[in-house]
Amino acid sequence: MAAAEPKTPAGTAAARRLARSCWSAFWDYETPKVIVVKNRRLGIVYRTVQLLILLYFVWYVFIVQKSYQDRETGPESSVITKVKGITSSEHKVWDVEEYVKPPEGGSVFSIITRIEVTPFQTLGTCAESMRVRNATCDSDEDCVAGQLDMLGNGLRTGRCVPYYHGSSKTCEVSAWCPVEDGASVSQFLGKMAPNFTILIKNSIHYPKFQFSKGNIENRKDGYLKHCTFHEVSDLYCPIFKLGYIVEQAGENFTQLAHAGGVIGVIINWDCDLDLSASKCNPKYSFRRLDPKHVPASSGYNFRFAKYYKVNGSTTRTLIKAYGIRIDVIVHGQAGKFSLIPTIINLATALTSIGVGSFLCDWILLTFMNKNKVYSHKKFDKVCTPGPSSGSWPVILALVLGQGPPPPYPCSADPGQAGQPQGEGQSQAWAVPPPWPCPTSAPSEQMVDAPKRGAGPGLGASEPSQQDCALTDARGLAQL
Repeated sequence: MAAAEPKTPAGTAAARRLARSCWSAFWDYETPKVIVVKNRRLGIVYRTVQLLILLYFVWYVFIVQKSYQDRETGPESSVITKVKGITSSEHKVWDVEEYVKPPEGGSVFSIITRIEVTPFQTLGTCAESMRVRNATCDSDEDCVAGQLDMLGNGLRTGRCVPYYHGSSKTCEVSAWCPVEDGASVSQFLGKMAPNFTILIKNSIHYPKFQFSKGNIENRKDGYLKHCTFHEVSDLYCPIFKLGYIVEQAGENFTQLAHAGGVIGVIINWDCDLDLSASKCNPKYSFRRLDPKHVPASSGYNFRFAKYYKVNGSTTRTLIKAYGIRIDVIVHGQAGKFSLIPTIINLATALTSIGVGSFLCDWILLTFMNKNKVYSHKKFDKVCTPGPSSGSWPVILALVLGQGPPPPYPCSADPGQAGQPQGEGQSQAWAVPPPWPCPTSAPSEQMVDAPKRGAGPGLGASEPSQQDCALTDARGLAQL
């Protein structure tokens, strides 16, 4: 008696069946099926979505954004400034060398409009400012000798001395005396400041397109000596009055001159290089950059000192300056036609039109009254006879250690298809029947097929002969 064959474990058998199923499904081919649905409401939705997508790409992407161009942002830029004008305060006349800081003429500079002067400061001991924390005192015991406050003016000596005015006392410090708050004098320089003229010379370069341009017109008749900026008539005369800049930024000049502030002069070079170079023009805008509504951080001031000798001792004049700081900011972008972005955006537009089909399919298969009929018509599964033992998929499966695909991949009842046909043909297996044609009745929302030539025995629920031919495996094999 022959020994019984060992049974394959259930897990191994399941894994083999899964591998065979995946191998068979890997070689399936899917192709779209075109179905014409005669439904006016669905057609209106489909064409409306297509029209909106088309308008978006034509108007916004290609006309507004100019996506057919290759672009470069952030041009290489150079800025040179020059200020001219004189003004006066209560005690003297001020010229450019005194009220413009720094004098180099860069893209950031300050125009002093008000100063607080503390003259004749010398190294010595004096009362600390009352603005310094814990500076007030009643006796020497309240002052610690050698204590240094980072927000103060000097090193404390340990003595409590009378303040510069009034009956208060503060701790004595070793510093430049008198301190700023004790003897400063305020002077306003903004009387003539609105008439100061500022020349802003700017040149830009786009290296990708080898394009350069400046904001000054190339003329030899002394044009810059008698012109001022005008947005229409004198665009290439970049000479601005300080009062005009502050006004365009929406600020009050007197208030700004007293407290100080930061004004940005923004130059934008937005160039379409498909046009002539004369169409690439600078656009100027002005706005305040410091937060004026936040008292702790609004305004602008800085300190500097002037040193000299008096009777052999070093003396200085401390100046706290309030002013208008000008920041010249240059930005822009240039674009020129290029084939690569044009092809990419055209392909994106054509692909996006398919969103209409996806949306309508979703409505058709989800919300329509007879969505099951539509689903049955849209998705078909065509079965072909299994491959012979000599075909290359079977050979490849054998090489990989897997059995050939089953001969009945699409049978409706694998158990019946796998039964022998008779006792004399115990090893022969039945050929799987062809996949049945759908027999569902068409939807009422779909237009019926023309009935001319149809026999009296053909009902509305019977499948057409053409559909049966398409789902017949033997017919497909002959094709």
